[in-house]
Amino acid sequence: MTAEPTATGDETRSQPAGGASGPPGQGVRSRSQHQRRKRIVQAAAALASRGGIEAMQMRTVSERAGVALGTLYRYFPSKMDLVVAVVSEELDLLEGSIDRRPPRAGDAPQRAVEVLMRATRGLMREPELAEALIRSLLLSDVKTDFGERMTGLLLRAAATGDPAAVPADDPRRLVARALAGIWTMEMIEMLRGNATAEEIQARLEISAARLLIDA
Repeated sequence: MTAEPTATGDETRSQPAGGASGPPGQGVRSRSQHQRRKRIVQAAAALASRGGIEAMQMRTVSERAGVALGTLYRYFPSKMDLVVAVVSEELDLLEGSIDRRPPRAGDAPQRAVEVLMRATRGLMREPELAEALIRSLLLSDVKTDFGERMTGLLLRAAATGDPAAVPADDPRRLVARALAGIWTMEMIEMLRGNATAEEIQARLEISAARLLIDA
């Protein structure tokens, strides 16, 4: 699901003097920094897809991404910060997919389940990466917006309008967050080999029908 990065060498050298003092130079630096960061995240995701979190050693990531170890630490002070960035990248892919192909199921619960099953299928294409991402949600002390982003996707699928306009204490947001939590636990069961995709979908359909009945 993630692209293989190409190591192009560390890009931490300073910009030429002519480009360092104005908006054009700042733009070049910004693009370069964005590309470097993306390459690091892609390298980490590629390693995690083959060996889980344990394979995401900072030195190995820096070598694969073609950046100096010190540069890597400037972008990501800890390994868990890097894991969180990989989680965010995977969510970006899911959101992009849903933007391109919105859920087409009939009612709100069915559309929510479609979103969750698309997330399940996308993650399970690379089980090692999926396990690394789910483990990071359970074990990391680093704050992540995973729950809020999944909640927002479910609110959109349930046709409640702009998710940002739904207050934090609104029952719709609370039940969407609960459904996202149920899905996370179901993913754990699947990764442990205790559930199939069909079983997960059946349980999610029951949960969504109960939780989102008024969405």
